[in-house]
Amino acid sequence: MEIRTLRYFLAVAREENMTRAAELLHVTQPTLSKALKSLEDELGKKLFTRQSFSIRLTEEGVLLRDRAEDLVSMADRIEKEFLSLDDITGGDLYLGLAESYQICFLARAIHALKKLYPDLRYHITSGDTEQVAEKLDKGLLDFAVLAEIPDASKYESLIFPEADIWGLAFPEDDPLAKKKVICADDLIGLPLFCSGQGWQKDIPLWAKDKMSLLHLEGSFRLSYNASVFAKEHLGYLLTFDRLVDTSPGSGLTFRPLSPTLETKLYLVWKKYQTFSPIAERFLKQIRTSFVISRS
Repeated sequence: MEIRTLRYFLAVAREENMTRAAELLHVTQPTLSKALKSLEDELGKKLFTRQSFSIRLTEEGVLLRDRAEDLVSMADRIEKEFLSLDDITGGDLYLGLAESYQICFLARAIHALKKLYPDLRYHITSGDTEQVAEKLDKGLLDFAVLAEIPDASKYESLIFPEADIWGLAFPEDDPLAKKKVICADDLIGLPLFCSGQGWQKDIPLWAKDKMSLLHLEGSFRLSYNASVFAKEHLGYLLTFDRLVDTSPGSGLTFRPLSPTLETKLYLVWKKYQTFSPIAERFLKQIRTSFVISRS
């Protein structure tokens, strides 16, 4: 199975049209059709269903698309890494980031590094711990930011200088706005929004025996989307402080939880990982940045 053939397959899967895919790939349609037929023969599975004016993936085709995207991304990354081995002015850096205001520490480190290496290119994937850890494990990322204690048997890590504080974001005209802090009793009977990870791991540590009385209305991977729902009075968002806009006039307000619930953030990378030159420079820069931020 060749990477080139997988690129052909992904182009057809994306365009859902053989003619358009062939034009984008700068190959003839017969060449493209022959390559895809050979791929189906090699795998022994039908990958497409052909309709009058479009092409759809079969279940087997969807599975191959997910795997092929990772394989092609890895091939692209390997190619870029080798091209950048002699590049003393930059290179490609791959980061998977959880949501937190503390991402500013990484942004500052990249800004400082960019001054020294102007051809630095960075590629950011956002998601929860499960999403970014999966990509890190597959070798698609240099570093990931996790909002939980990392597995020391798999990862090396640096802890961020500060901690994220949990609270409740909700419409500013809500009666709860009169409170300075939010306790578990205040949330009983309310429709709550939270990340799946937070609801399963963080909130139970805080709510304790009241957890069974709390109702998850909906889970969100991105706090911004949840804040839009909260602003429309569909529910109350459990989230980190400074993650969504709760400034005066935003339509939302924020109150911290009581007792205080904190989550530490970790920058992690795989044990025994071989870094590209620019990734090595980034790690050195971020170590310095974290030390300065703590002092």
